[in-house]
Amino acid sequence: MPTASLPDRPSLDNFRRQARALQRAARAGDPAATARFARHHPSGAPDDPGSLRLGAAQLVVAREYGFPSWARLRRYLDTVAEHGWDSGSGAAPAAGPAGDFCRLACLTYTREDGPERWRRARRLLADDPGLTAADIWAAAAAGRPGDVRRLLAREPRLARERGGPFGWRPLCYLVYSRADPGVPAEAVLSVARQLLAAGADPHEGYLFDGLPSPFTLLTGVFGHGELGARRQPPHPHWRELGRLLLDAGADPNDAQTLYNRMFSPENDHLELLFEYGLGAGDGGPWRARLGDLADSPAELLRTQLRWAVEHHQPGRVRLLVEHGVDFRSAYELDGPAWRPGDGRTPVELARLYGDTEIAAYLVSQGAAAPDPDPVDELIAAAFRADRSAVDRVRAGHPGAVSEARRRRPGLIVWAAAQAPPGAVVLLAELGFDVNAFGRGDAPVEEAWETALHHSAAGGDVDLTRSLLKLGADPNLRDARFDGTPLDWARHFDQRATADLLEPVTEQV
Repeated sequence: MPTASLPDRPSLDNFRRQARALQRAARAGDPAATARFARHHPSGAPDDPGSLRLGAAQLVVAREYGFPSWARLRRYLDTVAEHGWDSGSGAAPAAGPAGDFCRLACLTYTREDGPERWRRARRLLADDPGLTAADIWAAAAAGRPGDVRRLLAREPRLARERGGPFGWRPLCYLVYSRADPGVPAEAVLSVARQLLAAGADPHEGYLFDGLPSPFTLLTGVFGHGELGARRQPPHPHWRELGRLLLDAGADPNDAQTLYNRMFSPENDHLELLFEYGLGAGDGGPWRARLGDLADSPAELLRTQLRWAVEHHQPGRVRLLVEHGVDFRSAYELDGPAWRPGDGRTPVELARLYGDTEIAAYLVSQGAAAPDPDPVDELIAAAFRADRSAVDRVRAGHPGAVSEARRRRPGLIVWAAAQAPPGAVVLLAELGFDVNAFGRGDAPVEEAWETALHHSAAGGDVDLTRSLLKLGADPNLRDARFDGTPLDWARHFDQRATADLLEPVTEQV
């Protein structure tokens, strides 16, 4: 099990330095270094620390990051060297108008994304319509089949050449471009067909800041992500372009696509991907490159199921179950925060967070009904804002409330993001700390932000007012961005909650 997360833009020199530091610390008898060997080295803690070899320390470092060996870590770093991409280039000025057009036209999956960038790209092209004539990357981003045809006729190898401001190949610029929402479908499809016919790879993609989550062509086509559909929309012709790439051999088991689209309840992307074998096969070239760092097709869909259950997406749950996703087994394997190996089954999760519709559906399909647990029953009742059910549990199990607070100290944050407003008030009355830090995107205990951050960002005036009345502190700063709830309201352009928070927030 990995105990460390890979850094952005990982390098071999960095890992070598870590291994040398560990070797020196272990040779000096440092207890923490000895404990790392005991946990991760096959032979345990060294019998003779003074003669500890560098290779032993390298193995420990590799295993701490989830690699079975130093050689496997090096192989991954070779993959990063070939396919890595530095997200900082999205904000850096490019050389020449063609490069700047590409930079502004394309989704970068950074905070830079948004309609204003694409308007600037359109203005550049309107001011200089000829900037695509000699630049295949700009021609692809603009969806200009005539320019692409002339450039490929002269140099067919350009279809496979990296270039432009991001060092991408032309097909990437085409599918990540959002410069013109009115670009004709036939123009886009013609460019894609020409590039594929000239040798472009339908599995093309890159590793964002060297992390093991490939941003493929399908990722660019389907769009969406943490910033939402306005700032990271799908390609205007995503369905036709996605089908074209899938017909050309793109693997439907696209982890980043599934992640980016899981935040909204629409399932049209899943329906298309299931047509082409989503959930089957070996995961394609990217999983071959990344090995155990990439989930299997079945694991990808199990993650989707958990997210859908916990975020009240009954339509997605049904679609996944209908396509054979395992909905009976408990989540036991290590996974991301939204799929922890906590031993719960999907139906247990549905009941825990008060979704009786999904729970009943899963049981009707053959899932085993969970055994009673007073703490889970109390949390589920609170999430339904069902006071009478809460009172029944408390009467029968007086210790349930204190045990629930012990297990889930940050639960009120998850409730603010996912449950009815009455649930937050009820949890506060039960003694859950209204100023607790937690996560609103996943029901795990991680001290990221408060409930007030979420109500502010969501523009929920009633919940924000309730939280303030319950004693929520408007001056607390989140652990990731160092922002107050007012900062969150302003960032997400929520004027109503910003107006409510401005008079009560200390101005720095």
